[in-house]
Amino acid sequence: MARRIRIFDTTLRDGEQSPGCSMNLGEKLGVARQLERLGVDVIEAGFAAASPGDAAAVSAIAAEIRGPVIASLARALERDIDAAWEAIRASARPRIHVFLATSPIHMEHKLKMGAKEVLERAAAMVAYAKRRCEDVEFSAEDASRSDPDFLRRVFSAVIEAGATTINMPDTVGYSVPDEFGELVRSVRSGVKGIERVVFSVHCHNDLGLAVANTLAAIDAGAEQVECTVNGIGERAGNAALEEIVMALRTRADRYGATTGVETTQLYTASRLVSSVTGVKVQPNKAVIGENAFAHEAGIHQHGVLANRATYEIMTPESVGIPQSVMVLGKHSGRHAFDQRLAQLGIRVDPKTLPELFERFKALADKKKVVSDKDIEALAIGAAIQPQERFRLDRFVINSGNTIAATSTVRLALQGGGHAERVAVGDGPIDASFKAIDQIVGKRPVLEDFALDAVTGGKDAQGEARVRIELEGRRYNGRGLSTDVVEASVRAYLGAINAMADAVGDAAGDAADDRTGGLDGARDRT
Repeated sequence: MARRIRIFDTTLRDGEQSPGCSMNLGEKLGVARQLERLGVDVIEAGFAAASPGDAAAVSAIAAEIRGPVIASLARALERDIDAAWEAIRASARPRIHVFLATSPIHMEHKLKMGAKEVLERAAAMVAYAKRRCEDVEFSAEDASRSDPDFLRRVFSAVIEAGATTINMPDTVGYSVPDEFGELVRSVRSGVKGIERVVFSVHCHNDLGLAVANTLAAIDAGAEQVECTVNGIGERAGNAALEEIVMALRTRADRYGATTGVETTQLYTASRLVSSVTGVKVQPNKAVIGENAFAHEAGIHQHGVLANRATYEIMTPESVGIPQSVMVLGKHSGRHAFDQRLAQLGIRVDPKTLPELFERFKALADKKKVVSDKDIEALAIGAAIQPQERFRLDRFVINSGNTIAATSTVRLALQGGGHAERVAVGDGPIDASFKAIDQIVGKRPVLEDFALDAVTGGKDAQGEARVRIELEGRRYNGRGLSTDVVEASVRAYLGAINAMADAVGDAAGDAADDRTGGLDGARDRT
């Protein structure tokens, strides 16, 4: 009988720590719902002690998501553990995840603690967490560069203190597969009480070996693996969830292990995370990349036409990549639309379905044919609908190669009323962004801007992605429209709204203060 490997997803914690991958509350909830549909065992919803925003997001996820375990990370400090517990206590299945470094370099230079003190702190803080939550995980940060004997002593101590899962991370991606697999075997064999807990690993990708190290650990007896969708995360990222899951499924003969993941939801999860973080998936990415099931060489095409198994070790359908084509247009009804969503493996909150259908009809009025990719893009937008302090009401541009570009932008304000500004810029998109800056009363730095066509053809939807930076923090936005300027404006507004959510009233003061930045610009239409 195949072993059941637990999938611990840390996209919302470690993944979000990747530069430029910050998410607002609405986006985090959208990703958490998709992770629940995906069937992961544990969702690490965040680091509650990091900020009030993190704590609020963890709390919201804990209150809504009922299937997976909901975990919050905590340093080996009482205040962190208290914050984690307050954030997850509404969960049906809460977990506190305590971590403390165990490698000589971390203990000396970061913690300024000796081995005896680290051992005592780890056990004491696990015991402290256990008094609040039955399910406690302990991670030995930088375990792969730690002394194996010391690791065994620490793990034995935290198990005695009440840990239910012990995690051995390759925090800096230093290990190689045979070495890491041997370390797992060595440590497991010498830990007192190991039979009472789940043994977990968490691998980083600094040398491009995160998935290989994770599979080696599974082969050596690991029962839980920590990973992220698309492999996002600190520095070079984490082990990619979709690659681990499909490796175990495709090579069941080798690993004799399975997961509870619904693999047909992998592609949807990948696209959603890519959309909310603004980080595109590389075309040659394993399992869910655009080229993963593409064949250009003639000999490959011939083989695939004869028998797909000649060059495909898994099917596109098995990971949820849509292959069939149904022509939908402005005459298509709700039933055909709902059926197509089901065929694409897209699940939408019933409350948002009517609005999504209206968006589909509006798009169908602009395009002769609405493709699967168009529907997918619309659905992703509906899943991560942000709170809108500023909503686009209208914009008018005047541009040409012999005149300065101007843009008049009018925004609806959350508190009521509208604000309108005119700006001149280096092209209509730049002018529109500057007009929005005037309304908001902030001037963030535009770090990244990308514009892609969702499909081919002159009537294709444009998908714009924007990343802005203000006071050291980055915010992402996404916009969709058949008009590339409108798509860009909507993406910029998405980032502005994410910024407003993160900094509270600081970014929204302009919208609420009648005598501030909007003085004279407000009307009550």
